[in-house]
Amino acid sequence: MRLPVVATPPAADSPCDLVFLHGFLGTPTEWLALLDRLPAAWRQRCHCLTLPGHGPEAPDAMPWPRLADWLDHELASRQIQSAVLYGYSLGGRLALHYATSAQSLHADGRSKLAGLVLESANPGLQHPEARRERMHSDALWVQRLRRESLRSVLEAWYRQPVFSDLTPARREELITLRSQHEPRRLAHMLAASSLARQPDLRPWLQSSDLPILYLYGAADLKFATLASELLTACPAMQGAQILAAGHNLHLTHADEVAAVLVPWLQRQLPAFAIPDSEETTS
Repeated sequence: MRLPVVATPPAADSPCDLVFLHGFLGTPTEWLALLDRLPAAWRQRCHCLTLPGHGPEAPDAMPWPRLADWLDHELASRQIQSAVLYGYSLGGRLALHYATSAQSLHADGRSKLAGLVLESANPGLQHPEARRERMHSDALWVQRLRRESLRSVLEAWYRQPVFSDLTPARREELITLRSQHEPRRLAHMLAASSLARQPDLRPWLQSSDLPILYLYGAADLKFATLASELLTACPAMQGAQILAAGHNLHLTHADEVAAVLVPWLQRQLPAFAIPDSEETTS
């Protein structure tokens, strides 16, 4: 893994945008509940991207290393000079990948990133055996996406332990929402972006001084355990547990996420200061 040289942080008074990256199977619209709970002054600076392989207007899946180029192009096309990337699951992995890439730097060495918000995101697998197991598991899902109806795959997907907090009604809601995707494009994206293909980015997290917030659900036992490990190993990272929440926090617990996200951004980044008189939601 090639890490960038130490970056100069963005100027404290420079404008900063919030860029939201959904997870596998996601859509930009799933951020709307959270955006509705952000200060009104921020909303025009929010950008909800569609990841490759998702949605008819998005590009096809591409090899994992090229995703940093894709994200850099998306930021440039929106004239974003400084950003906080908020990534959920796969989107969080992509945000981390971009942060460790040379593309995250301006030509003069200044960072294009003012911070990261990682929701239920895995920094990478540490052991070869875990990598092999994940590659095998993802390959099976890829086969199912290519051979079965999308609905049957989604019904199995949302019965994985990581989604054990979902009620039957919420599970059905997600299946209906995700059924708009084209399964072969999803299969290509899953094969290209498997966690098994991602380097372990813990060393970067341990040394980075970029403001980073890690969000996780108390009912998501896998990622609650991972969060505990990361927050112990990465003293500069801040974490917040959302009680009674599972894997997809922003969709199911938007109020609680906003209650953590808004003050964190205000404390960490002057660009997100708002007048005391303005409501944080409207």
